[in-house]
Amino acid sequence: MLFGKIVLVTGVASGIGARTAELAGQLGADVIGVDVREPATAAGSFVKADISTKAGVDDLIARLPHRIDALCNVAGLSGNTGAAATLAVNFFGLRALSEGLVPKLREGGAIVNLASIAGYGWRAHLNRAASIVGIEGFPDVAQVVCDHAVRNEEGYPVSKELLLLWTFRAAHQDLFKRRGIRVNAVSPGPVETPILKQFRTVLGDARVDSDIARVGRAGTAGDIAPVVLFLCSDGARWINGANVPVDGGLEASINAEMFGF
Repeated sequence: MLFGKIVLVTGVASGIGARTAELAGQLGADVIGVDVREPATAAGSFVKADISTKAGVDDLIARLPHRIDALCNVAGLSGNTGAAATLAVNFFGLRALSEGLVPKLREGGAIVNLASIAGYGWRAHLNRAASIVGIEGFPDVAQVVCDHAVRNEEGYPVSKELLLLWTFRAAHQDLFKRRGIRVNAVSPGPVETPILKQFRTVLGDARVDSDIARVGRAGTAGDIAPVVLFLCSDGARWINGANVPVDGGLEASINAEMFGF
């Protein structure tokens, strides 16, 4: 279902992005990989780019071909560089790329955002999330962080809360809807990638170990990539505005605990 499609994958230098790009190529897609670092082995063509600024996003879009079938927004920071840097890449850069790429995305195309179980708290922090998501364009992210009192240790979960809320909104936003572009998210639990050590530093070993213990093991990039690519495919043509937890049952366990069922 991906044969002949042009799939753009950000964050291809390692982890989930690398496996997503590799698998897309194996499934017959023409892959364009994007990252700030060159991957050790590139699947398809590669464009070096930094989406942490508007200028970086605009430069990337200008260098991309005029037809893309699907965008996989996998690039992200763990939060260890502070809230402003994390929100700049994980939300504002990702959103700017998605919106700016619309003229090049074919009608009926797809955008898949890599969110996280860490964004589970978006409902509890809805007012803050809605306020930040409501800021248009690519703002002064440091000022946004200051105005909304986002602490550095909150950077990663807040970025994923924003991403989830925006995914739900974008699915019904005229910019995407008029071209039939579907916008969905995938939320992994803890995944054995190079960035997991950074998550342990940011979130704490107790939180990460507890999440892994609930489901028996950490995930792998190979667990996540097929779901991302399914949402890119025509087999998911009636899935829009969804968040798919790919976490071994972690979200189900948390829901059962929180709601007492």
